[in-house]
Amino acid sequence: MNTKCFYGYIRVSTVKQGEKGVSLQEQRDAIVRYAQRSGLTIIEWFEEIETAAKRGRPIFNRMMKALRNGGASGVIIHKIDRSARNLKDWADLGELIDCGIEIHFANEGLDLHSRGGRLSADIQAVVAADYIRNLREETRKGFYGRLKQGIYPLNAPLGYLDMGKAKPKQPDPAKAPFIKKAFEYYATGQYNLDSLLAKLYQMGLRNKKGGKLTRGGLSVILNNPFYFGIIRVRRTNETFSGIHEPLISKILFDRVQSVLRGNTNIRTKKHDFVFRKLIRCKSCRYSLIGEKQKGHIYYRCHTTNCHATSMREEAIENELAKQLVPLYFSEDEILIQDGLLAKMKQECAEGQQTQIRTITLKLNQLKERLNRLTDAYVDRLIEKDIFEERKYGLLQEQIELEGQLSKISKDALYVPQKIEEFLELAKSAFLLCKFGQAQEKRDLLENLTSNREASGKKLDFTLRIPFEIVAKRPGNTCCAQERTARRTWEELFAKLANYYAQNQIESDLELNKARYNSDEEYH
Repeated sequence: MNTKCFYGYIRVSTVKQGEKGVSLQEQRDAIVRYAQRSGLTIIEWFEEIETAAKRGRPIFNRMMKALRNGGASGVIIHKIDRSARNLKDWADLGELIDCGIEIHFANEGLDLHSRGGRLSADIQAVVAADYIRNLREETRKGFYGRLKQGIYPLNAPLGYLDMGKAKPKQPDPAKAPFIKKAFEYYATGQYNLDSLLAKLYQMGLRNKKGGKLTRGGLSVILNNPFYFGIIRVRRTNETFSGIHEPLISKILFDRVQSVLRGNTNIRTKKHDFVFRKLIRCKSCRYSLIGEKQKGHIYYRCHTTNCHATSMREEAIENELAKQLVPLYFSEDEILIQDGLLAKMKQECAEGQQTQIRTITLKLNQLKERLNRLTDAYVDRLIEKDIFEERKYGLLQEQIELEGQLSKISKDALYVPQKIEEFLELAKSAFLLCKFGQAQEKRDLLENLTSNREASGKKLDFTLRIPFEIVAKRPGNTCCAQERTARRTWEELFAKLANYYAQNQIESDLELNKARYNSDEEYH
């Protein structure tokens, strides 16, 4: 073996670093000059674009193996931090040096066979390792800083576009509609991953490279909560609230998860009909009975005089969907709702803080009065029976104020939260009716409607409050001017707020009544 034959090793951490800064060519030129000055011959180059913060660099490892097998007398590297920005790699190089293999650094020019040179190299390797640890920590801080702001700092998932650093992802006009359809179709339970892939490809969905989406890629999409507004870091399973625009509702996402896990039975069980015992005959007031005839499900009245009352299940679903159409909200209406809801939450929060400050001030004043009363008793300025009587009254007042404080902290956002939940259900009601599972359709008819009566082949029912309030909103707000639509929704929000505030009062009364009855029973 030629004792003057050496390898040349050059590395950049990223492609971008290879284009800017100390590029591969600049490192190569420096190593060639060093070899010429030192009378060394380079017989093979090893080039790598890989971060040294992670172990397992394939080119570096291949070179190390070749050195151990005697392929060259040693290796020339540009700088210590190009070879060893983690201490394990530096330890591997140290083993080669101890075995007599020459390691040269073109930039430092250290004699690694001397004690002083080796010590200097060890110190520089430790500094390089500390640098990369600090760099990793700062990168982590920046990464989590963006996540806490609700911004996803990695590449946008399919259906979204990257808008630049520190900016939320925006829906991709070309691909976002396909992603919505993917969730809607899969939620019906009528597709598996392969059949849905074929349908989406036929519709025109392509991956980021313009090719066909893979089965695994579709699974990742259907399991990604990013599409309804939650950022999840898959490696750590941490979640953060995103500020990007959701493509789907959480209800739709949860239904897809149920289908994926196999928890949703998409077939109607034998003799377990969707709308069983939910519809009464208008004439005799008995419930219609479900039965299957010639591949269709019918709901009939079986009393002697009402055989004419009979409806197909599809007709019931169509009538329900028709009644739910007024609950459809346009994008402009949703924007108005979001603005009014945010304003209501802010006002409730501000009112809550004002009430808390007022009650806290009263509590502090009450404690001062208790202290003064105690001092008066200690100084024998009042009799014990008077002290105990006044103390008892003050303590009762204190308990009442503390109860008010606790209730305010718990119930201040009750109304806006209930309105938000109602709007979310109302927005998804039509979708559930068209694509939902059997149980979801049954829940819609049962929970959103009342007075369900059939006569002949006609079904009549009314929407429950508060759905009826919204369904009967005046004017066609989908097409109305923005000012008119906003005024309409301001009035609707006032009605909804009154409705849920009354519900809250009634719930409190029922709770107090239950406590009273419980106390009476105990005594």
